[in-house]
Amino acid sequence: MSLETIVLAADGEGENIADRLAATAADIADPSNTEIILAHVFDDEEYENARSRLNFTDDSEVTPSAIAERKVSVRDLGETLAGSDIDVTASGRLSNGASQGQRLVELADEVDADMIVLGGRGRSPAGKALFGSTVQDVMLESSCPVTFVRAA
Repeated sequence: MSLETIVLAADGEGENIADRLAATAADIADPSNTEIILAHVFDDEEYENARSRLNFTDDSEVTPSAIAERKVSVRDLGETLAGSDIDVTASGRLSNGASQGQRLVELADEVDADMIVLGGRGRSPAGKALFGSTVQDVMLESSCPVTFVRAA
């Protein structure tokens, strides 16, 4: 099975697992034929804070993708993948009241992704029964395969 498009979720929360996420996506990808889309979903507050920190004015025409490109978690993933000869782009989305998982699934559908790769951290014994809301949303709603990378 040839994967042409992989959506790699870069949420920037919890433990830093950029190296593990990037390695997993690079292992799955075919450098001659695959694009990895580094995806980040902003809630309203995070997006406005990022715009402010980056000195974008309210009337400037900046996209969520432009802000996602400057996000540390996205940059870390991009830098880690830089030596793999895989095409990498960043894509930001606003949650607009939907869950992060729903927006990741929508992005994967829009780009006709062949796979979604996302990570998460360890949970308490009670929490191990469920991955977490974002991961759970993606795994239950995605029309393409999902690879989960556990934080060390």
